[in-house]
Amino acid sequence: MESRHIVPLDLLQLTYAYGLILLSVALARLCGIGQEKKLFWVSIRMVLQLLAVGYLLNLVFAVRSPAPVLLMLLAMTGFSLQVAGSRIKKRMPHFYRVVGSSIVIGCGGVTFYFCLLVVGYTPWFDPRYLIPLAGMIIGNAMNGATLAAERLSCEMHDRREEIETAICLGADARQAAEPALRAAYTASLIPTMNTMAATGIVALPGMMTGQILSGTEPVIAVRYQIAIMCAITGAVAITSFLILLQGYRQYFTKAHQLR
Repeated sequence: MESRHIVPLDLLQLTYAYGLILLSVALARLCGIGQEKKLFWVSIRMVLQLLAVGYLLNLVFAVRSPAPVLLMLLAMTGFSLQVAGSRIKKRMPHFYRVVGSSIVIGCGGVTFYFCLLVVGYTPWFDPRYLIPLAGMIIGNAMNGATLAAERLSCEMHDRREEIETAICLGADARQAAEPALRAAYTASLIPTMNTMAATGIVALPGMMTGQILSGTEPVIAVRYQIAIMCAITGAVAITSFLILLQGYRQYFTKAHQLR
């Protein structure tokens, strides 16, 4: 049987790969969309961040203690919150507290549930499992959280008169905000549902592709991909639900009046 091995990528091969970014920058400039500088600097930031994370993970993997692993997870959560906040122009009141606590509870709960019960490795803080899995869960939940928070803010603004009318007719804050909450929750789940619908037929996900390239049997890679998609969906659903549950209350007083 032919032995499997990982094909290493040297600096020259990475340079060839980065040529595709430069091609994208050139096309953006040719089309005159005005995004070529941003695209270039974002790509540089991506490269530097990944290199830094690679060297940092080498250090974390060498330390057999939960403290640096948990600190790295907190840092990942903090950066995800910063990225989510930078994407939203119109934020809900107490945005960072609402979204931050929701990400910690939703993503943290799903991550440890997945690692302890689904994968079941020991020790529980093994960074080779915990950090990559948490990164996939937090990264995808961040997108859902951003959509939930942004859509709720827009819905509460656009439906203000409708909400005030409902309150005048005797509805409480939850009843008046129900249409806005449904619209925001639907928006937060659409990307994840689209990904699940396309996975396997239209696209092969990154985790599954990476495992196959590293020599893992395709059936085993498929099982892991199914499991991680379940975890991602659960994290998006829980995190978005918590954001909306806390978020709509920020628009009302204790007397159920719009602020």
